Amino acid sequence: MRSKKTVWWIICSIIISLITGIIVGDLISVKSFGRKLFLTPNNKVNVILDIINEDYVDPVNMREITEGAIANIIDELDPHSLYISGSELQDVNEDMDGHFGGIGVNYFLYKDTVVIVNVQHGGPSSQAGLMPGDRIVHVNDLPFAGSSITNDKIFQTLRGPIGSSVKLHIRHPNSDTLATYTLRRSSILMTTVKAACEPEKGIGYIKIFDKFSHTTYDEFVQAITTLVSQGCKSFIIDLRMNSGGSYDAAIQIINEFLPAGKMIVYAEGKSFPRQESIADGSGTLPDNQVVVLIDQLSASASEIVAGAIQDNDRGLIIGRRSFGKGLVQNQIELSDGSAVRLTIARYFTPSGRNIQRKYALGKTTEYNQDWLHQLNNGEGYHADSIKMDTTTTYKTVHGRTVYGNGGIMPDIFVPLDTAHMTPYYIQLENKDVFNKYAFEYSDANRAVLSTFPNYRALWAYLKTQPIFYDFIRYAEANGVKRRTNQINRSSNQISLSVYAYIIHNFFGEEAFYQVYLSNDPVILRAIQAIQKGESLPQAIAARK
Repeated sequence: MRSKKTVWWIICSIIISLITGIIVGDLISVKSFGRKLFLTPNNKVNVILDIINEDYVDPVNMREITEGAIANIIDELDPHSLYISGSELQDVNEDMDGHFGGIGVNYFLYKDTVVIVNVQHGGPSSQAGLMPGDRIVHVNDLPFAGSSITNDKIFQTLRGPIGSSVKLHIRHPNSDTLATYTLRRSSILMTTVKAACEPEKGIGYIKIFDKFSHTTYDEFVQAITTLVSQGCKSFIIDLRMNSGGSYDAAIQIINEFLPAGKMIVYAEGKSFPRQESIADGSGTLPDNQVVVLIDQLSASASEIVAGAIQDNDRGLIIGRRSFGKGLVQNQIELSDGSAVRLTIARYFTPSGRNIQRKYALGKTTEYNQDWLHQLNNGEGYHADSIKMDTTTTYKTVHGRTVYGNGGIMPDIFVPLDTAHMTPYYIQLENKDVFNKYAFEYSDANRAVLSTFPNYRALWAYLKTQPIFYDFIRYAEANGVKRRTNQINRSSNQISLSVYAYIIHNFFGEEAFYQVYLSNDPVILRAIQAIQKGESLPQAIAARK
């Protein structure tokens, strides 16, 4: 009788033989198919896609497979090269072009109803007589309300080709009947620049939102012209949370501040000969004090501006270390309506530093999370927690030491202000309570609130109203439990946020930021620097 051990080994041998047979059988099946394909490094992907299309056992969507394959190939490059599908390209191009086809309204989706909040002056809606508070009930004779309405659907429906028409059924406030309007879509500017002046201080504030588009420079020049006419002589340029965008727009803006012959930036790559951008002397602000604000989300074009100001000792950089993107992309559009945005060069600040932080090919996720690790390590709160690459140093025009390979380090560090960021306040933001309350308050009091001539007058009025505790009660009714200690800690910012959101409904984004940022420690430090003359050339030259 055979032992159990012997039987076990026989069974194992049989199983191994069967598995080997399966594998060999697969190999034989493939070999017996009778094809041998000759490849070159440049056609391998196409050949494999053709094989899948012709020979795969089941029908497959080759378009989806091809799109995915291309995206995966690009993902193996640096974190800023990317593939843009045909369905995405229009939105991407509109962001860069700075305009789109639309009807010229800002809206708020309130209880499954689209409510107009602001009407753009001179746009199709303004010309037709639409007003804040109007409800859009039908679009092109189809219902446009209910649980199926999303912000994305609103966005896609109201936008369209310039010159195309859209039919709206509108319910005006205090009316039960519907009014019909047919609007012709026009070019709507996606404003990237907002400005405000404090005449008593002679300081102008310019915020460049989100990114630099092809219209940003023209908007910037218009803002400067307006601020100067209002008595502003010194300027704060806020590039915080600005992810970059148009390389050319950044160069044009810097040209406004530098005398002729000063280097702005240069770029070069393997197939991109060195290209220098030099100030031509046509700028309108060669001597005015300037302070640039940056943070951990300021990148690319924002860093070109900050780097040129810093390396030329032209002004002060205040805030926190910037993102660190020193690569230049070229967008190559393909015949099927898609595009590849490919890194073609590195750019260098006037002192010769490339501020691109370290990355590994194909490791985009880790790269994008790196700044979160920096914050967790204390970079947002303590300047001495910032680990700059000090192996290579660079010198500004007046001999100050600066570093590359990791963003722009500000001349004056201002830590994150988290004193008011209690769990209670964060919950208010996450549940969009400020926006909802502001809309309801504005809608209920529109007749009174719309009579104020400017945002300052409205702000002064709101401060006299019992809004704070009314808001706290509203928040509690909307799922944010009252926490007295946290409310006390956050009270100032809660009040500012409520006022700012209400004011936004009547005077727009520019007024919103005037109120919302009125206690911003970075802006306050910038104002202090200007008032003390810290951003004057001689003062900057003395900084070592």
